[in-house]
This record gives sequence, structure tokens and C-alpha cells, in this order.
Amino acid sequence: MMLTGAQILVKVLLEQGVDTVFGYPGGAVLYIYDELYKNSDSIVHYTTCHEQGACHAADGYARATGKTGVVFATSGPGATNLVTGIANAYLDSVPLVAITGNVSTDLLGRDSFQEVDITGITMPITKHNYLVKDVSVLADTLREAFHLAQSGRPGPVLVDIPKDVQIGSAEYEPPSNNVSSKKAPQVNEDMLNQAALLISKAKRPYIYCGGGVVGAHASEELMRLADKVDAPIGLSIMGLSTVPYSHPRFLGMVGMHGRYGATKALYECDLLIAVGVRFSDRATGNKSEFTKDRKVIQIDIDPAEINKNIDVTTALIGDTKTILQALNSTIETYSHPEWMERIRYIKEHPDNSLEMDPRALTPQSIIEGACVKNGKNVVCTDVGQHQMWTTQYYRFTKPRTFITSGGLGTMGFGMGAAVGASIGRGNARTLLFTSDGSFHMNMNELATAVSNKLPIVIVMLDNNALGMVRQWQKLFFDGRYSQTSLERQTDYVKLAEAFGAAGFYAETVEEYGQCLEKAYQCDGPALIHCRIDNDMRVLPMIPPGGSINDIILK
Repeated sequence: MMLTGAQILVKVLLEQGVDTVFGYPGGAVLYIYDELYKNSDSIVHYTTCHEQGACHAADGYARATGKTGVVFATSGPGATNLVTGIANAYLDSVPLVAITGNVSTDLLGRDSFQEVDITGITMPITKHNYLVKDVSVLADTLREAFHLAQSGRPGPVLVDIPKDVQIGSAEYEPPSNNVSSKKAPQVNEDMLNQAALLISKAKRPYIYCGGGVVGAHASEELMRLADKVDAPIGLSIMGLSTVPYSHPRFLGMVGMHGRYGATKALYECDLLIAVGVRFSDRATGNKSEFTKDRKVIQIDIDPAEINKNIDVTTALIGDTKTILQALNSTIETYSHPEWMERIRYIKEHPDNSLEMDPRALTPQSIIEGACVKNGKNVVCTDVGQHQMWTTQYYRFTKPRTFITSGGLGTMGFGMGAAVGASIGRGNARTLLFTSDGSFHMNMNELATAVSNKLPIVIVMLDNNALGMVRQWQKLFFDGRYSQTSLERQTDYVKLAEAFGAAGFYAETVEEYGQCLEKAYQCDGPALIHCRIDNDMRVLPMIPPGGSINDIILK
């Protein structure tokens, strides 16, 4: 069957089970969008306000569903507007396929109108990318792109399709099984036995897990390992939601702004079992102190992560779920009563001792109040202080309910991600914690939420400052607040209403509770503007390059 490149693209999307895409049309993708129009009964396209928002929406969709997100953009500025979103997905290991149009192949390299070398630009931030110059290889290229995005350590893949390839015709053939594949390596028996031996000798084991556990759907296996080893569990920011907040072994997030108990216990362990984490500098601080006097077992699907940031004692490389199942079958059940008693003592240590008027709105009362309202929502955040407060105070109950920019730290991520997450969960109620700084970055995507009547509740913590940067200026720059006091006059309630959303304002805990009730009754998006003190700080805090000995609690 002879089909055009644009028709082949849609056929492959349907082969891959894609029924939802995000994007923004333009001249270099007109033929693709014409085919999307003809297939709108099978593939729903969501048009955002900006390509970056579309990429974040595809990212949020992927995280909330476990599927591969798909985003479209035209050539030139449309393609370059995807770059931040692609980099965000790359650093957080999110499966994403970005499809861009380009000028015809005979115009490439001639500085043609809206031409850009998007494959060259995105090479460092994609697992792989393709410039397709021959329509006859388009189908297999797209199939390989989806395979790469999903397999091994997930990540973004970009496919750039020139206009003449979209118009050209080729014989379309259904998929065969010859798409190149790299299976995750099998569990190495010697390494498995070494890990089991280390576990048998440990007196104070500690399990530290990250986004790799969420991606592998391995939460149950992880909690079983913790029970068998008799160990507490600490999480990276990407690992949050892996273990329910109420789980007796759960200590919270580790690292610079982690819970005191989670980080303190890690520094006192003699065996660290790291599962699906990449040992970010924000998590480890001083690397020599982080591994001092303890053995380390690292479990990861990506061989490149082994010994990259931390020297480990032994490593198990492969599918996390498979490895945890094998490890659980190999090891005996252990008991460490003295260690667990120590954990209970550490866990009771307060993170900070702020004395506040109980009627006043604080980050804790705002976030915990929303959690009490409905702790089963998917929660998205932007980046900054509010993000860290969410990691500390929100009580997650199941995986894939926390969506945040962990690796890249992208201000403006939240609104697009909330759109994608809500759509991915069947237009489900989604909660977005944001701030005045981050919200201004991509608040245009509120229009996308309104247009699609998405029930997103936006809780804005407004301190009229770039709070996290201001906190660093307070602690490390003698209070010289260079360009972090915003002094913006935005009326967020009127702004929300102008977009077509509901807007509410709260100054007290009582008012906030009333606003939440009203927001949850809205059919579409609602924004709650909460004013907080601009000197509120995220505590605990371990200074950059520091250790538990340098932790700031008050």
C-alpha cells in the first residue's frame, strides 16, 4: 500500500498505541496536521499555547500513565522551543518522542526560512535523534524511536521530518519483529551472590531508591526487600511516591532539603542499597562523607551510572524489578532490632522548630491542607521552595502521583505537566503547587487547561520573591537580595478569571480550607492565591558540598 510520509507517520502512531498527542502546528508540519485531522477519531491532539508547554504536557502525560509521551512542533522556533522540555525529560528519564518538521531536504543547510539543525541542537539531550531524508525508511525509523524511548533507561528521542519526506510516497508495510532491540542484561549470579553476602554481614542496612523504581513498577518488590533486610527506606526526589507515606519503614526524602531522619539514618548505615538512583550532587553533598565507612550496592538498568558519581562495592545491572525479585529469592530474612530502635529515635527528631500563629498560612498548612482534602490526586509542582515543601509535607500514597522537574529544575514545568497528567488520567483532578516566580514562566498554559475544561487545582504560594535564590542570598551572601525581590503587582484572582478559570484568595488557614472546598467543586481549573512570608525558608538544609554535620535545622 502506497502512502505519503504524513500518512505513514499516523499509521505508526496507531501501531504504537498512541491515542493522545500534544503540539503546536506550523508551516513545516501542515501535511502531518492534515493527516491528524483526518484521524482525529483515533488520535486526540491537544494544542497548547507554546511548544515548551506542549513538551512538558507530553512529559507529565508519560509520568502519570507510564506510556510514551508524544509532542509535535514545526521547524525553526517551534523546534527550538521544545529544547527545555526535551532536556527536562532526558534528565528525569521520561519516555518521550518529539516529532518536528523541517524544510525540504534540498533546502537544508541553506539558512532557509525557519530552518534549524534541531538534531544537532538536541544531540546531547536525547537518547538518539533522527533526520529522515528518505520516506522509505520513515516507518522503521519511527518504530525504532518509540522502542528506544521506552527500552532500557527511558528517555526522549527526536525525529525530524523534512517537508518533502512528508509529501513523498513509499510502500507501507505493517511492523515486523526485526526492529533492533537491546534486552536488559540478565542478573549476574556472581554479583547477586556478592550482594547477598554484603546484606548478610550488614548490621545497619539502608535502602535508598529513586525514579528507576517507579519506572520499573517495582514498588512492591522494593518494600518486600526492606522487610527481608529489616531496613528503613529513604527516597530521592524522583523516588517520592514509590513508598506510601504511611509505610512504617518510610523516612522521607534524602539530601540537601531532605527530612532530617532520612539523611541522618543514611549517614549512620553500614550498608547502602541504592536502587534506581543516580547519586545527584543535591542528594549526596560531600561525596567522600556520603560513602565513608559504609559498603554500597548499586542496582540500575543503565551501566553508565555505575561508579559515575559514587564508587560502589558491587553493582547489579539490569531491569530493577527483575533484580529485586532475584535478590528477594536469594537472601534470607534478617532482623536488626537495635538498628530499628535507633531509626525510631532519629525519626522523631524535629526537622525545624518554627513557632507560628496556628491561624496563619504557612507552607506546611497549605500543603498538608490540600493533602487532607484528597491525598489520592496526582500532584505536580513547579521548581523552587514550594517544590521542596511539597516533598516534605505531602503524603503520597501510590506511585506515579508525584510529577516534578528533578534533574533540570525547570521553572515553568508545572502548568504544562499538570495539563498532561490530568489528560493522561482521563481528565482527572490534578493538583499543582506553584509559586509566583514559576507561575509567571508558563502561566499561558492555564488557557489550555480552561479550553479543555481540565479539573486542575492550582495552589500558588506567593512570597513576591524568587524564594529559593533569596534563601541562598540570605544564608551565603549576607542578605544581599540581588534581583530576587519581585515587587510584582499581579492580581492572580483576576488573572485566573481573565483566562476563564475560577480564582480565590486566602490569607488564613480557615479561608484556605473554604477556598479548597470551592475549588474542588469547579468543573474546570481553579487557582488559589496564598500569600506567605518572603523570609520563609526550606529547612532542613545541607549547604552545597556539605554533609549531615553541616545541616541547618533552624
